[in-house]
Amino acid sequence: MDPLVQFVCLFFTGICAGTASGLFGIGGGVLMSPVQFWLYTGSGMDSTLATRIAFGTSLAVMLPTMVSGALGHHKRGAVDWHAAIPMGIAAVFGGLAGGTLAAHLPGIVLRIFFAFLIIAIAIRMVWSLRECPACERQGSAGMHILLGFSIGTISGLAGIGGGALLVPALVILLGYPIHRAVGTSSACLIFSSAGAVTAYIINGIGVSGLPHYSFGYVDLLTFAILAVTTIPLARIGVRCAHNCSGRNLQILFAGLLVLIGMMMLVTG
Repeated sequence: MDPLVQFVCLFFTGICAGTASGLFGIGGGVLMSPVQFWLYTGSGMDSTLATRIAFGTSLAVMLPTMVSGALGHHKRGAVDWHAAIPMGIAAVFGGLAGGTLAAHLPGIVLRIFFAFLIIAIAIRMVWSLRECPACERQGSAGMHILLGFSIGTISGLAGIGGGALLVPALVILLGYPIHRAVGTSSACLIFSSAGAVTAYIINGIGVSGLPHYSFGYVDLLTFAILAVTTIPLARIGVRCAHNCSGRNLQILFAGLLVLIGMMMLVTG
């Protein structure tokens, strides 16, 4: 595939992923992973290796992107750090476990798991559609730790940062208003992405067939192209989220997940 075409695709993917990251608190992996997979396989790479590199690189991009988004939400008072910190620490260990498991599973299994997971979440989000800016939040420290570990594991398995599941969990299970759920998710994903990408780096060292300038399953060139757009665009996404009603934000969230899930099923 022409390098210029790859660059343009990644550049515009970074713009969309960065905006979605700040808007939905999901990390942007739901956009970055499918596009990278398509580019890698289009260049003749084995589909399983392409999946692992796409997931590992997406997780690496999420780290600075989520820091940017979390800071933006924090300035608007939309981050519950008392929940985000224990969830995030637990998610580090879950991310290590999920990333290690993913490095030993066939790519088709990961893609199907990824697709059905986010479609199910989208249905659940619409099913529980509500707008409650003054909802009373629930959840003990133990629940936050369990939820964080689960999110981290899924993050490692699906290469999506975990926000696609964490935001609905905070809204549906713990009674968070959608904007505060998005902000808290952004903060938590800083930790979960770190754990998951570490696993992808460790398990990818020495693997044959990796692109030039790779660090484990992280393609450093792709990382640079994506990160240069996702980091600043995350702040724009934050601004859009807080200018959007809770109801509309949930509908947009669900629609995005269905679209990406269907794309992954077709690709798989």
